[in-house]
Amino acid sequence: MSEYDGGGAPGGEADVEPARVRQLWHLLEPLHAVLYYAPEVFEEAAALGYGTKDRWPSYFPLRAAPLGAVGAGRVASAFYSFSPRMVAEHMEAAWTVASPEEVLAARLRGIDRAYRAILGDRVDAPGLAEAAALARRAAEAVDTAGRPLAAANAEQAWPTAPHLQLWQAATILREHRGDGHLAALLTAGLGPVESLVSFAGIGAASVERFESRGWSATEWDAARDRLAARGLLHPDGTATEEGHALRRRVEQDTDRLAARPWRVLGHAGTDRLVELVGDYWVAVLSSGLLPSETTLGIGKV
Repeated sequence: MSEYDGGGAPGGEADVEPARVRQLWHLLEPLHAVLYYAPEVFEEAAALGYGTKDRWPSYFPLRAAPLGAVGAGRVASAFYSFSPRMVAEHMEAAWTVASPEEVLAARLRGIDRAYRAILGDRVDAPGLAEAAALARRAAEAVDTAGRPLAAANAEQAWPTAPHLQLWQAATILREHRGDGHLAALLTAGLGPVESLVSFAGIGAASVERFESRGWSATEWDAARDRLAARGLLHPDGTATEEGHALRRRVEQDTDRLAARPWRVLGHAGTDRLVELVGDYWVAVLSSGLLPSETTLGIGKV
């Protein structure tokens, strides 16, 4: 048994506290999300023929490519909180611009360039290789039943370079968490628009930020009325006590559903990964590429 084996639980797994599960998401999410903001990735997408005036023309094919040449309906289903109209706008012709295989290759080239620009010589540091190995071990332990985006990303071949392995592991793990989050939202009776309106209601982000998901004012107001009728929102759109409690349960369920990969690492492994990844997390945030406010509510839920 290595120093990072969990031990003490069936199958060599150890319990990992929900707070640690959420902390690991907070640390790894930016390492994944730089894909959608880095100029190097935009250049690779533009070379394929995608528009880059804003991030959405490349966001949808970059994120959907592991699913294969699927249509807008399946992408909207997997992405959940985006308006199907918005998904269709960007996906109906996406695979006529480039194939999913070409997009997958382009996103790895872009991330390779972006990480080298952000991290410099640290892409070759032993600590990064160690972090990549730990993250990969967790990513290879994800349970993919009922998790289409996690499964699709887990099927991709592992790149050789440690910094690309770290990015791929972060991507698999964030999509695994995201798929579980959708299950938690469905269990709570929060459809795509309700999930955003209720999240805005607890102050996770501004209504203006959530408007980036493409829903009309009429659809937003109708969802707000439905949540108010359930006693989850006040008339002004802010959450009631019951609304806050429901969102807490959603996040707690999401943490629980995201825990298994981290139980495989156990306490020592997750402690070490947190220690190692912190510097790279700081480097990505310090790059200024990521927005200061997102729809994920990191640090607010």
